[in-house]
Amino acid sequence: MARPRIKDVARHAGVSEKTVSNVINDYVHVSERTRRVVRESIEHLGYRVNLAGRHLRKGRTGIIALVVPELDVPYFAELARHVIREAEQLSLTVLIHQSGADREHELAALAGFGSDFVDGIILSPLALTADDLRQRAGVPPTVLLGELLEEGADHVAIDNEKAARQATEHLIALGRRNILAVGGHEAPGLGTAEARTRGYLAALAEEGLTHHPDALLAVDDFRMPAGARAVTRALDAGLRPDALLCLNDQLALGALRALHEHGLRVPEDVAVIGFDDVEGGRFSVPTLSTVAPDKAAVARVAVQLLNHRIEEAAALTPRTDDPEGSGVQAPQDRVVAHRLVLRESTEGSELR
Repeated sequence: MARPRIKDVARHAGVSEKTVSNVINDYVHVSERTRRVVRESIEHLGYRVNLAGRHLRKGRTGIIALVVPELDVPYFAELARHVIREAEQLSLTVLIHQSGADREHELAALAGFGSDFVDGIILSPLALTADDLRQRAGVPPTVLLGELLEEGADHVAIDNEKAARQATEHLIALGRRNILAVGGHEAPGLGTAEARTRGYLAALAEEGLTHHPDALLAVDDFRMPAGARAVTRALDAGLRPDALLCLNDQLALGALRALHEHGLRVPEDVAVIGFDDVEGGRFSVPTLSTVAPDKAAVARVAVQLLNHRIEEAAALTPRTDDPEGSGVQAPQDRVVAHRLVLRESTEGSELR
């Protein structure tokens, strides 16, 4: 049976095709009676809006890309779920791409994958530089996640430095004084690890505490095995921490395993706190204290901002805040809320 078309709905409802289109697009100047009749015809015939055709008529594909370093990292998997949910509200389809934190892959994404396949990109870069972003031209609208690489780009993130400082301050308030940072990286860079390390060091300095030269435990990646290896090396080298600030929950979960294998109790001997509030931390033993970014808000702000940029690029209408009349609003730097979730690994009691 042929798929019903808009003219079939119009014939069944006894109205024009334009009226059916107005109802589908929620045009306000349609009577309630006509709107009801058209919707009943749509339901009766099983008509479905051709979203591809609608987008193409607007010069768009209706597809946006979410580019993350690794798909099997729980934080990015959970974030992707939120992005897809937000995009669906705008009738957008999400293409998910894994960059592997490789600069060439991130550059390809930044260039729209060399085609007009996507209308815009949400990108979480790890290998790109500020120069890479400054040199881009004629590419799809892009919203960056994570630390800000370039002030001329739209950007959504939490305040990682502030969050790490608050987490470290909590450990200090518990009476912990020998706090190691798993994944800590003291460097002038603008990455997430650098920002969280700055927050950790600032909290120690505020309390007059000096960190051990080996207190920043380097990792090859931010997965559980790396966290376990880093803590094992520290303990085998004779370090005796009473707390660990782990720069993500994966490292923290690996750290819990290493502490257990060395006969250390959490939180009695060593308190542990992570970042990201992934689901696994709510079911570990003990449950994991963590910095919880509002992932739903990150996704919502990023998708809405990107959609605005896509529509802005298509319309190019002058704005009141754009005296040159280019129709392009200044880049937005959006900071999303975070909170400290205290569970058993730092003497908290929240179970969820």
